[in-house]
Order: sequence, then structure tokens, then C-alpha cells
Amino acid sequence: MPDRPGSVQPARHQAPLPLDRLILTDRPDAEAVPMDVLFVGGGPAGLAGAIELARLIKADNEAGGDLGDVQIGVLEKAAALGEHCLSGAVVNPVAIRALFPELEDKDFPFRAPVAAERVYFLTGSRAIRMPTPPTMQNHGNHIASICEIVRWLGEKAEALGVNIFTGFPAASLLTQGARVIGVRTTPTGLERNGEPGDAYAPPTDITAQITVLAEGTRGTLSQAYVQWQKIASPNPQIFALGVKEVWETLKPLDAIVHTLGWPIPRDAFGGSFMYPLSANQIALGLVVGLDYKRTTDDVHEMLQRMKLHPLFKNLLGSGEMVEWGAKTIPEGGYYALPRRRHGDGVMIVGDAAGYVEVASLKGIHYAMQSGMFAARAAFDALKRKDTSAQSLREYDAMVDGSFIAKDLYRRRNMRLAFQESNFYVAGIKAGLMTVTRGALPGEMIQSHRDAEVPREIAEFEPFVPDGKLTFSKLDAVFKSGNATRDDIPSHLIVGPDITPEVAELYSHMCPAGVYERDGERLVVSPANCIDCKATDVLGPRWTPREGGSGPKYRLM
Repeated sequence: MPDRPGSVQPARHQAPLPLDRLILTDRPDAEAVPMDVLFVGGGPAGLAGAIELARLIKADNEAGGDLGDVQIGVLEKAAALGEHCLSGAVVNPVAIRALFPELEDKDFPFRAPVAAERVYFLTGSRAIRMPTPPTMQNHGNHIASICEIVRWLGEKAEALGVNIFTGFPAASLLTQGARVIGVRTTPTGLERNGEPGDAYAPPTDITAQITVLAEGTRGTLSQAYVQWQKIASPNPQIFALGVKEVWETLKPLDAIVHTLGWPIPRDAFGGSFMYPLSANQIALGLVVGLDYKRTTDDVHEMLQRMKLHPLFKNLLGSGEMVEWGAKTIPEGGYYALPRRRHGDGVMIVGDAAGYVEVASLKGIHYAMQSGMFAARAAFDALKRKDTSAQSLREYDAMVDGSFIAKDLYRRRNMRLAFQESNFYVAGIKAGLMTVTRGALPGEMIQSHRDAEVPREIAEFEPFVPDGKLTFSKLDAVFKSGNATRDDIPSHLIVGPDITPEVAELYSHMCPAGVYERDGERLVVSPANCIDCKATDVLGPRWTPREGGSGPKYRLM
């Protein structure tokens, strides 16, 4: 069906998930690498799970248990741990304390405890101080770099004998009947036309009794498994796009700062953050829901305009932007969780499962804790010699009985209110939900996929960056450290009927300049992609590509 006059509905132009490529029934290769438990994703969830499992097995063996040598693997698509990790990184330490009870907060890779915080409502020229909402109070939390946390966790995992394989994206699930038996990685060295080049290396099969999908936001294999197994959720998952920068500055920042309002349109959901990484280093970013209403809404450009506001310009004007990045964030909350996050030989953890609480802007401690729960379920399953869904259902029970599900349930409708009401009405509803811990309104607010939201075909005022305080998308991608080959085959599956208006939507949607409208046609530059996955939410499908591609974050 065509779009309605004057609008674009992204879902009409999106290719289906390529299940035939993502779910394989092939027998594993004769030279497959055997693991007992494989964590797909070397972020906080996967590494915390691997550490917890290694410790449980070590303690059991020392107590005379019969598990013996259990091979634990962590598969990471980046060339090095942390290079694809991005987060606001104001961390609730509850999970890392539980993982390392023998350590103190000063031993963790945190930058500093939160000392103060301020919240402002922005207009185009003013910053109006607001009381800090209870959901955004960070007393007891710590400022950190997620890259540094992940690298530190990796060292702890390796010290316990965990096998960490970097530069190996998982392209497909290996299955036997309804059971997941491992993964197949992407090949490397393909030329632009998909044919093997001089540096070609074939994919690798890695088998496992248990595969834990810790892929992070919008995990491709997690999506494929849920769709393949027809696992429903009360509401579809929805997403936001966050664009973030790290600056070296001469002026220090003394508090965490959050803002609402300008430059985000009032019919969109989002806000900004800014916090000190050190005395002369500031992280700032803008997060906007991908259910925005116009084809020309552009999150990267909103962040650039925001930096011209006196609240930010006075701090950044004498500094230098040293790193840039972007990622999507699952925002659907409690009602968007799959009804089942386990199956025969498989579990889904962290952002891939949707464990993010939007009202407090937190997800790292949920990711780590869910990885630890998966490790405990895997350990018990190995002890029982039963890795079926019936055995691994312990994982869901642990999550559902923990602070993860309880926190998400208390804020279950807060984000959804902004899909059905304007900014001010939704704000009132969110306040009532905070006071009543979600009791008002009690019923579930129905949601819809971001791609199903019609986008008004709108005019826009071109933004011209100055290259000092504000930056183009291509300049920003350079600051991400993007190391993708220019002649890599495209990993993006473009859907049908890409009209000029759809091309316009994609060009604004992508923060990395992957898509451009050239007159009547869409031009795609896959080498620019930084794996934020916004494209997979609203446009062409993202699939895993050659290992080591994408950004090389150091400070995010």
C-alpha cells in the first residue's frame, strides 16, 4: 500500500528480517570450535555472565564437584573489548558490587561518585532550573566510562580462564530442531561484490551446549530467535537514538546536568545529559525517541544546535571534541519484554532482552545482573546435564523475581504515556505514575513499533556546522575512530519502493551519514556505519559484517 499523502510510514519500506540467513539448520563445520557455554557479545552483560559462571565452576570443582574443565567463550564483534560500547555511564553499582563482593567501590573502574546534579528546562535561549525528579536522582551512583568498565571486566574474565574472541561477529544461529547449538561468524576479506578477496577468511562455527545472547541493543540474533520461535510480548519494543560526544575542556563541570525541552520537538520524547568524566573532560549527549513525527527530525543535528545554547556553549567554547558516537536504546520497558527470554540451549540478556529503565536512564546494572542470572541458570543446567528450555527457565524466574523486573514494572507506563499524549499531558501522567509507583493509570498503555509511526513530510532549515563547536556527520564519524574498509560489502538490506521522501527520512534518521538523498534516489555508504542500529529500527535492516568494522571508542 502507498503512503498517505504528505507522510511516510517507515514500516511500508522496510525489508523483513532475513531469517533464512540468521537461523541455520546446517550441520556445524567439521572444524567447529567447541565451547560449553558461549556468550555472544563482550559488553557488561556477557562479561559479567562469563565471570560469574567461571567462579561458580571453580568453586564447585574445588568442593569436589564433577563438572571438570568447562570451556566458556565470549564472542565480541569489535577488534578489542569496549570499542563498540557506548552509554551515558552514570552507573548504579549494585550489580558490580554483587559480582565482586570482595572489592570496594574505590577498586572499581569508576571515574567519581556523583557529587551533585541539576535539571533544566531549555528554551532556545534560557535554561530554567527544575527540581530533580525522583527517577533522575543519582545519589549513590558513579560516573564512569563504559569502555573502561568493559576492558576491566575483560581482564577479570581472562584471569579466570574465560576465552575471549574479539573481532568475531556472530552472523547466524546454528540450530538443531528448536535447539540453539552455537553460532556461525561472519567471513572476512570479502570484496564489494561479495566475492572472496586476497585476504578472505571463511566463517567459523562455534558450538555450545548453551548460547547466551548478549548482543546489546537491537540484537540481530535475538530478534531472529524471538521471531523464529514466535515469542510474543504485550507491546512491541520501541527505541531511542542517543548521540554522544566527549570534550576536553578548560572549564570544569561540577555536577551531572540533565535537560528537557529545546531543541527536541514538543511532540517527541527525549532529553540531554552532561557529566564530568574528569576535571577537564566532559561527556554530553542527546537522546530522542525514534517515534518522532517528521521525516526531517535529525538527532545528530539537534545535538549540534543544542551546543549553541549558552548552558553548553559557555563550557565547550574553549574546548575540543575528542570522541563522538551513537547507539539506540530500548525504551519499551516492562511490557515490551519477550514473554520468554530462554529456550533450548539459549538465553537472552541485557539490552538485547530490553532491560532498560528509561525514567532513570539506567541499564548497565540490569545488563550485568541479567548476565549473572544467566550464568547461575547455566551452571545449574550443566550440573543437571540438562540444557533444555525446561531447565533454563530458572533464568526468567530469577529476572522476574529481582529488582530488574520490579524496577521496570514500577515505571511500566511512563515512556508509553508520551506515545499517546502531548508533552505536557504526558509529563503530568508521568508525575502521577512516579508518586503512585505506576498504580495510576493501572492498565497497560498500548504501544506500536517506531516504524509504524507516520512521518510528516516536512521542510527543514539546513544546518551549517562551524567545525569547532558543531560538526557535520562525516566529521563526527571520523571522531568515532571508524575503521571500516571502504570496499566492504554492504551489510544493510534496503527495502522496497524507496521514494525521494523515504530517502529524506533515512538521511536525517542516520547520525553517521550512511544514507543520502541524491535527487530522486537513495545513496548508501555502508562504510560510514557505526552500528548504532537506528537504521534497523526505521529503515534498511542491519546485519553483522566483517569483524573489527565500525567505531573504535576509547572514552564512551
